[in-house]
Amino acid sequence: MPEEQLFKTEERVTRAEITEALRDAADQIESGSVRLANDTEKRTVTVPENPRFEVELERLTDSETGEQRYELEYEIRWTK
Repeated sequence: MPEEQLFKTEERVTRAEITEALRDAADQIESGSVRLANDTEKRTVTVPENPRFEVELERLTDSETGEQRYELEYEIRWTK
């Protein structure tokens, strides 16, 4: 299935800023409409009443340096 990325943002922020963003996202998800925005683009999407929700924690190891990093992902997905 071809993938089309519609929006992405990534930046280093404090835990407090992440918490604020997740609380705002939770309020938007509860209302059924989520607005995504950065400096160059804006998107709004309607979230259905019963989407699939996935939480994933991964530990990744750099093959060259052996350095480990963690990724914690919250994913909401649905079909149209």
